[in-house]
Amino acid sequence: MRARLLLVAVAFLMCFAVPLALRAGSQAPAPSAPEVTFTKHIAPILQRSCESCHRADGVAPMALQTYEDVRPWARAIKQRTGMGPRAGVMPPWYVEKNIGIQKFKNDPSLSDDETALIAKWADSGAPRGDAAHLPAPRVWTDSSKWAIGTPDLVVRTTDIVVKATAPDWWGEIPRVPTGLTEDRYVAALEIKEVNDAGAGGTGRETVGGRFVFHHMIWATRALGQDAAPADPLAAADDSTSWPVHEVGREADFFDARSARLLKAGSSIVSDSVHLHSNGRDTTAHLEIAFKFMPRGYKPEYRRATYALGNGVDIDIKAMEPNQQLHAYALLKENTKILSFEPHLHAPGARMCLEAIWGYNIQTINCVGYDHNWVRGYDYDDDAAPLLPKDTILHIVGYMDNSPSNKNVPDPRNWQGSGNRSVANMFIDLGNRVFLTDEQFQKEMADRREKLKLTRNNVVIGCPLCNIIPPSPAAPRQQQ
Repeated sequence: MRARLLLVAVAFLMCFAVPLALRAGSQAPAPSAPEVTFTKHIAPILQRSCESCHRADGVAPMALQTYEDVRPWARAIKQRTGMGPRAGVMPPWYVEKNIGIQKFKNDPSLSDDETALIAKWADSGAPRGDAAHLPAPRVWTDSSKWAIGTPDLVVRTTDIVVKATAPDWWGEIPRVPTGLTEDRYVAALEIKEVNDAGAGGTGRETVGGRFVFHHMIWATRALGQDAAPADPLAAADDSTSWPVHEVGREADFFDARSARLLKAGSSIVSDSVHLHSNGRDTTAHLEIAFKFMPRGYKPEYRRATYALGNGVDIDIKAMEPNQQLHAYALLKENTKILSFEPHLHAPGARMCLEAIWGYNIQTINCVGYDHNWVRGYDYDDDAAPLLPKDTILHIVGYMDNSPSNKNVPDPRNWQGSGNRSVANMFIDLGNRVFLTDEQFQKEMADRREKLKLTRNNVVIGCPLCNIIPPSPAAPRQQQ
């Protein structure tokens, strides 16, 4: 009896097992993921985000325009694009995408999906793909051309010779007259280093292995004149400050309502030029190009002149990563922040910008830092922070003085403040403008309308944008 029950149970189970097996065996295999190819997927990414430097006459050490150019570098491209927003990543864009404002002008960075496509392509043998999918070659202007268009004025500094293994140098350069004979407001500015180093690497980690100017803090000044400054944004000594030239920096386009004045008879002056060697004897100079606003233009906004940072009292311990520096500034006027530009030195790894208004605390942005390729980040017009007076700005610098930071010559040394790479700065060099109460309210109203904001929206960088003014009350009828 027991044996008969066992046979019935086995037969019962087989009735279900056989159909299940048949159904499992009849399932079609899972479709394979589509192939990632150079022509269809990778070439468009390179054209948009890489060729501006990686082309035949670009500053990068190799071109990345054709399949033959790119194929030998497939594994290196995967590695460099997958590093995240820190020193060494390509393209050199260090904004952390999980926090803060994410709308910038001229953002060349890759999305997570694009980074994954590059990795998959490299891991699958870097296939070429169908030539029919290849986009038309991107046409680039000659590298000697200017991104701001044809300049209205170009001023050349004097030549400086930097020997192949010279130590860092910091100091003053001779003033250079602009030759300008009338006051003009400037719409855009671009600076290029011109030298005889030639293309290709030199064994030193400067941009393209060739540039020797790390940065220049400079101004234009009408020297020897006693007249009061005509520029409402100018300092008492009749000078105008300009964005710092930094290695790897792109052109600066000023807000149309806050162009800066270049005075007649002024000269280029700087007592803060930082040079470093590139591995070969190099003769170099800077060419400073100005694009003017139309004659008769007058600015609406005043340039903000507050300082945010610390260059005089820095304490960085030896052999330690993840050290922090802090600095604060109180905004005494309503302010629009046009750009965020961290400036650190060799130990610099990261900087965050924070705005504190009452109990409202917002992180505006955090970005990585690479001392070999310094970047500024220009906010989109509808994303630039609009901060009320009495806001406290707070920057946090993250410093890595450890053997893992290859920019530091000897991490066993304590480091303090100074102008050369072996010392340190900690500054936000971004551009800002002051706004009157009326201008501030108008900027916020325009943003509310454009972004369709309500009281329920939280806008990073604009703590008052969700406070919608009440509609004017209807006049009361007289009885």
